[in-house]
Amino acid sequence: NRKEGQVSSNIGSVEDLFYHRSKDCTKTTLYYSTLTTMTSIRPFEMSDLFKFNNINLDNLTETFNMPFYLAYQSRWPESFVVAEGPGTTLGQQSHTSTTISSGGGSTISSTSSIHSIPNASTGPSLMGYMLAKAEGAGNLWHSHVSAVTVCPTYRRLGLAKVLMDDLETYSSQVYNAYFCDLFVRSSNALAIYMYQKFGYVKYRRVLGYYSGEDAEDAWDMRKALKRDVNKKSVVPLDHPIYPEDLEW
Repeated sequence: NRKEGQVSSNIGSVEDLFYHRSKDCTKTTLYYSTLTTMTSIRPFEMSDLFKFNNINLDNLTETFNMPFYLAYQSRWPESFVVAEGPGTTLGQQSHTSTTISSGGGSTISSTSSIHSIPNASTGPSLMGYMLAKAEGAGNLWHSHVSAVTVCPTYRRLGLAKVLMDDLETYSSQVYNAYFCDLFVRSSNALAIYMYQKFGYVKYRRVLGYYSGEDAEDAWDMRKALKRDVNKKSVVPLDHPIYPEDLEW
């Protein structure tokens, strides 16, 4: 699928936060520096397909067909995760009026609007998700990021970095992979810069990887993991390739 691996730009920069993954590796909790907001990373559920419109409406996020998501959930559930917020509180508008008497017998009236916070709130909201898999053979055994994206409302909180770190931890400790890789549009300078900050390098250019109306080349970006001690997997190629030349 030539669209697989398309990633969203503007998905955040690293700020003050830290996270903890539970011992059974089923949940990660994010603690923001304010200590007032908590986010959990949990396995994707099929019911989440009805909840992620706020994420997938981004024009750089690809929406796949149902069998695609089912395949990832059945084969690589540990790498198909969502970031879930605690829910949002609904505001309710109210009005107050004030009347002031002046010395001349006339009055001055003013009206102001305030927002009170009721007890009712929405359920947990999806903030972003990671869709990845393990593939390859021999020294090309690796994890591949098919999609990682964060809802525009929750960008610039470092959430993309946490999702990537979470996958890289799994890739090393569970898959014992040599590297992580992903494909990104060659024109998506912001996303390329972000991944470079995360430690990824431009390994090779894939000519015409993205087909259709917005046909474009892609950069295959890689990050070496602990198993690749000498970082051979990330030595850039000195020439571009075509999609049919891809190993996987």
